[in-house]
Amino acid sequence: MVDSRSTEDDMAIRRRRECLKCSKRYTTYEKIEDIPILVIKKNSNRESFDKSKIINGVLKACQKRPVSRAQIEEIANEVEKQLSNQMLTEVKSEYIGEMIMSYLKDIDEVSYVRFASVYRQFKDINTFMEEIKNLMITK
Repeated sequence: MVDSRSTEDDMAIRRRRECLKCSKRYTTYEKIEDIPILVIKKNSNRESFDKSKIINGVLKACQKRPVSRAQIEEIANEVEKQLSNQMLTEVKSEYIGEMIMSYLKDIDEVSYVRFASVYRQFKDINTFMEEIKNLMITK
């Protein structure tokens, strides 16, 4: 291979190659496949993965907290990257929520508890306090 670069639309890779026998050059195009990920909701419905939903949910949990927009977008990017790297075609929403909470726990504990309270649908104050106790134990 002589040269490799993305095409203008970033949907393929253009490679210049040279034949080892005759030394002639030619071009190949490799298309980047995007495997759509379906999210299995709690009610068993399926919908396409949408990174903006992660960003919006984490934004709500981080409201009035010292968490930057860049950190929130980094969480969403990491979740998307991990799912893509695992080559999953379907993933439960619970799995995505746990991934988000693991990132939030390291960034801001208050935002973590806020996200967990909505995500895990705490039924009463005892469940909420149990989550806070667990958070304090892991510190």
